[in-house]
Amino acid sequence: MERFGLVVEAYGPVMASPSTPARPSPSSEASAASAASEASAASAASEASAASEASAASEASEAPAARLPGRPHLTELRLSAFAGHRRADFPLGPLTLFAGRSGSGKTSALRAYAALARLGGGAALGEAFPDAAACVPDGARPDGQRRRGFRIGCTADGPEGPVRLDVAVQAEPQLRLVGERLTADGVVLLETALRDPARRSVEAAWHTGGPSPMTRASLPDDRLGTALLPLRVAGRTRGQRRVLAAAEQMVVALRSVFACDPRPGRMRFPVPTGTGRLLGGCDNLADVLWRTRAECGRRHAQLVAAVRAGCTGPVVDVRAEPLGDGRVRALLDRGHGTGTALGRLGDGELRYVALALVLLTGPGVLEVDPAGEVPAALQTLTVLADGLDRSLDPRQRDELLRLAARMCERGHVRLVGAVSDASWAIGARGVTVVHLDP
Repeated sequence: MERFGLVVEAYGPVMASPSTPARPSPSSEASAASAASEASAASAASEASAASEASAASEASEAPAARLPGRPHLTELRLSAFAGHRRADFPLGPLTLFAGRSGSGKTSALRAYAALARLGGGAALGEAFPDAAACVPDGARPDGQRRRGFRIGCTADGPEGPVRLDVAVQAEPQLRLVGERLTADGVVLLETALRDPARRSVEAAWHTGGPSPMTRASLPDDRLGTALLPLRVAGRTRGQRRVLAAAEQMVVALRSVFACDPRPGRMRFPVPTGTGRLLGGCDNLADVLWRTRAECGRRHAQLVAAVRAGCTGPVVDVRAEPLGDGRVRALLDRGHGTGTALGRLGDGELRYVALALVLLTGPGVLEVDPAGEVPAALQTLTVLADGLDRSLDPRQRDELLRLAARMCERGHVRLVGAVSDASWAIGARGVTVVHLDP
């Protein structure tokens, strides 16, 4: 099948662990291809930073997931034609590890997930894909008008059952979303296609179910139509309400994503006090500790226990102290009036402390875009961690996996990480390993 000038072949070597093969996805290919083929000219939200909200989210996350059924979450990531991936259909569990050598596509899989999350939050296409040309499949040939692109998708499960989203993006010569399809139970709820390349819009049709089975309108070609539906669909008919419910489930599942890659070199220094919301590189770890230590004693005690298990020497507390100039520094309290500044720790210890803090907090503490219109107890934070095991020794790696598995089982958080070798995680309870090496 040819799309965006590329003959797409099966992507065979992908396998999901422990022994289940990652499925090549003819259905996702057909769904995305249909959305893209409709394009005749292309062959291709609110902050939650208040202390009370953070504490409430923290307390809610203590309950097991079984008590909070129906949280929207992604169960599949489809890379039909994206970077080095072809017809790849990856299962996503509460704790998923992409494993493979350098160049196997781990980072590109996480990049696709993060881009879908930004689109779900209402970001423009250029924000989601700042280097769209790098997402075009390897070897893709431009068509007669020099157009190339890529296709990705996902499945979100929740109260509405599995809902599928597939999008086709034209990357060159002009970035635009040329096809989108939202389906549930085999019913197409939304479909868009580029009809006139001269116009910066796509033609959209969504399910109505009343006297007129479909409603048609134009939508911008730089935004995800699914994220715009709550603003365009009245919800008067049963069919419209079904469209709204499916779209909202997908959007909630995609939002509240935190891409995290702690940078020890920037975590060693004192930082100014600020919002107390952790950045993706964890540069402001000291500022966050200054805030969270006082907000939830139980959660902070869990952090101290995790740090004690993964760091060398006695640890009786993890805290931040003011320096008198508007800055704070983080340190490990060793007891008996002694302490070790985090700046003196090794890279592995710093990354371990930062990742443990991320797993033990929530959207009110992390720099994410939570769905403010949905109660915190019905949301799930998804952490994307590229190089999850980087610089960690075996003890830290194992302790971090145990902590992640425990938090993911409770439904507080979902983790999608990338590691070079996942042999140490295979067989661990609640862990899905996706092998990308041939």
